[in-house]
Amino acid sequence: MIRLANGLVVDGTGAKARPGDVLLEGDRVLAVEPPSAPRPGDVDATGCVISPGFVDAHSHSDAYLVIEPDAPSKLSQGVTTEVNGQCGGSVAPRYGEARLSGDWATVLGERLTWRSLAEYREVLASAKPAINTVQFVGHNTLRSSVIGYAGVRATPDTLREMENLLARELDAGAWGLTTGLIYQPGKYSDEVEVRALAKVAAAHGGLYATHMRSESDRILEAIDEVLDLVEATGIRAEISHLKTSGRRNWDKIDAVLEKMQRAVEGGALLGSDRYPFCAAGTDLDIVLPDWAQEGAAKAEVVRLADPATRAKIIAEIDASDRDWSSVMIGGTWSPETKPLSGRSIAAILADPATADRLQVPTTQLTAGSLVCQILACDRCLTGAFFFGMSEANLRRIYSCPWIVPGSDASLRAPWGPLGKDHPHPRAYGTMPTFFRLLTGRDAFADGGRLAVGLEEAVARMTSVPARRFGLRGRGVLEKGAYADVAVWKPEEFRCTATYTQPHAFAAGVEHVFVNGVEAYRKGAFTHAGSGRFLER
Repeated sequence: MIRLANGLVVDGTGAKARPGDVLLEGDRVLAVEPPSAPRPGDVDATGCVISPGFVDAHSHSDAYLVIEPDAPSKLSQGVTTEVNGQCGGSVAPRYGEARLSGDWATVLGERLTWRSLAEYREVLASAKPAINTVQFVGHNTLRSSVIGYAGVRATPDTLREMENLLARELDAGAWGLTTGLIYQPGKYSDEVEVRALAKVAAAHGGLYATHMRSESDRILEAIDEVLDLVEATGIRAEISHLKTSGRRNWDKIDAVLEKMQRAVEGGALLGSDRYPFCAAGTDLDIVLPDWAQEGAAKAEVVRLADPATRAKIIAEIDASDRDWSSVMIGGTWSPETKPLSGRSIAAILADPATADRLQVPTTQLTAGSLVCQILACDRCLTGAFFFGMSEANLRRIYSCPWIVPGSDASLRAPWGPLGKDHPHPRAYGTMPTFFRLLTGRDAFADGGRLAVGLEEAVARMTSVPARRFGLRGRGVLEKGAYADVAVWKPEEFRCTATYTQPHAFAAGVEHVFVNGVEAYRKGAFTHAGSGRFLER
């Protein structure tokens, strides 16, 4: 038995915090008792909150759990369970032309041995992850396994093949279907295709989470598309990382929240998640014209190698009205581009050394030519941050009780192969930043504050997402619940990662237990490997 002694118990249910001890036995909570003085062998929780471990409701660690099973950036901020396979991209199924995202495939190398979800589960079990994972099937991965990356509609035969493949992966333990309808090749699907697949997921008791077809100019129409799908299929749905992107869309927040609120109250939506930052993180090639993205990175590289085609791409990029001071280079993959990480396109353009470094004639250096040269050097795998969201709108979004934290990030580590990347700070700091903004410990950039209580904040980080995704016995501290537990100091709990120095662990977490085994202790990882692939 393990006793977590003399802490402030916040049990995740929303009930009032109370001094107490939490007793763990095996992989379960044995009891929650009145406080006692710490004895030899106890975990001294004096001055700490004892809460359920946090649930990252929107994550992308599927592949990286095999590389860094300790999940350092997540475990150090109290995360004990992640919901993976989001935005239409997942580790499986991987057949036909299907490729994992560029950073996953580059880092995995010869360790990328699986094709089916069942095979991935065997690899993951051998890796012994430190945290629990919930795995969805990504529509883009599914579609590319059957159709590839061509900009074509599904035929009755290919749709049937996708349905059968999805059903097999659901039977193998997937929790449902996710879509990323702005990405390749999901952007070529119509509503009929997505509904048919959602119907298969619903028939297996699965859920649906979506990076909608638009989060900017057509966001209201995109929400309607989700609601129509729910009505047609009966599936339970989550809208991913809710935002109104682009300054011209910031004033749509009232209409967006009203539409979402009605849908949540009416049972059409489970809710939404959102990371506590105002820059999105995705691939730089998203700025290419639509026609130039067809076929994904492999085809993009070929187009950029052709002078005439590259010139056309550059012209279209330069004709756009994008604010290049709001686009920052993230992860890079070549010696030429490595010094550019953490700098905006505008700043790079203003640097006299840029032309020489990237071998672009000064007279031809424009935003379009710079972007194309960076992508060509990195074989179209470059990451980027897009600062296009409103802090005031983030505050409005976080005031809704159905919003839960989701990092929208893969796990990272400051060492090894993952330490060579330049991730978004949300990979290391989503939970403390969410907590501090929600409880008013930190103000939003516009000066506004929220004043949610400790108990509600913890519930939204634990039991609310656990209940939403059907994580039975998790997200609460009560007798018989799974012993996923975080011991942490609220006033010290904070993000230390930045956009320019992202590899920095969160402060304030003292101990983390996963399924009753201590996985993190005062800055050290125990390598216990007690995480699990969770089953519906």
